[in-house]
Amino acid sequence: MLKRLVRLCVCLLPFATGAVAANADTNAAFATKAEQAYMIEASTGTVLLAKNENQTFSPASLAKLMTLDLVFDALSRNQITLDTEYPVSEYAWRTGGAPSRTATMFAALKSNVRVEDLVKGIAIQGANDSCIILAEGMSGSEPAFAAAMTRRAKTLGMERSVFGNSTGLPDGKSKTTALDMVTLAAELRKSYPNLYPYFAQPDFEWNKIFQRNRNPLLGVGMGVDGLATGFAEGEGYSIVASIERDGRRLLMALGGIASDKERTEEAKRVLEWGLTAFESRQIFADAEVIGQASVYGGTSRSVDVVAKTPVSVYIPINNPERLSARIVYRWPLTAPVEAGHEIGTLRISAGGRLLREVPLYTKENVAVGSLSRRAVDALMELGETLLFSWLWDKPEPT
Repeated sequence: MLKRLVRLCVCLLPFATGAVAANADTNAAFATKAEQAYMIEASTGTVLLAKNENQTFSPASLAKLMTLDLVFDALSRNQITLDTEYPVSEYAWRTGGAPSRTATMFAALKSNVRVEDLVKGIAIQGANDSCIILAEGMSGSEPAFAAAMTRRAKTLGMERSVFGNSTGLPDGKSKTTALDMVTLAAELRKSYPNLYPYFAQPDFEWNKIFQRNRNPLLGVGMGVDGLATGFAEGEGYSIVASIERDGRRLLMALGGIASDKERTEEAKRVLEWGLTAFESRQIFADAEVIGQASVYGGTSRSVDVVAKTPVSVYIPINNPERLSARIVYRWPLTAPVEAGHEIGTLRISAGGRLLREVPLYTKENVAVGSLSRRAVDALMELGETLLFSWLWDKPEPT
């Protein structure tokens, strides 16, 4: 049976939203100096700010977040432990250690360093030698580890990201996007709650050298607890930040900022705006029926669909826009249909811009219908295929 992607508008919600206003290209209500920007509210995934979010740029030291993701994943799977030790090769020492004159933890040549200390070197100091030591220790070589970084990025949905090394040092091939970096930040915070606090440690001492955390937002009392900063020649300064205040968590990535000072100021301004300009609004209650999906060949011609949790979005206090919601699923469903089966998504938009997507599930079972019912439904499917083909596979606004 031929299945097509169908989008059904289920409601027009009389709520306000500022996600469109957040886009400096379309509305001057809020403009950011960053060339690339993306910010979400973590609990709902609501997009609060989006500007050139899919435009690629060099990750520079932001690539170290991908390095840590691989390390954290290996730790969570017990493939390594915090007490595992890796040797400091001459390549790691020269490329990222004291002779490199780059960010370093000053690991001594031909010494062995514990994984936990290497993690601290990266999370707190952005140390390049830490990255290379881990890459070589875990994968045998830095190129092999970098290939694993890119593969891992794809599994997380970071479709536009490529990593050529573990450090973010210039290599001519590494690239990422603001959206991909926020995706990675969300993964680090959600999947590794016991390891995530390393990002907020204020300082670290190694080889009798004391260094403070390189994140300029940690000490300003805002509630920032991560994650990393970067700089690429010709592309400017970047930052990935995570903040929690009054029970609200925001994840943000900015790129293409002119100076170090401007990066700090702009990051603070964007985060403050995100924390103060929006309020939470529940759209659907827990287990509330959101709509119906067509079923062919069953005892019923439709099945109710629900979300597994209450559906909320963050909407701006001012500058109202109307929200719309669409059920998107592969049409038609074929009996039998089991309760709790994921069949599609609810896409919530404002002014043509997608705010968030919520998985939808069938509320009840639909058994196979009689032979006559299946025959009638087959004829109906053919007719609807011809009549409603204009609904199929229409591009969704981004």
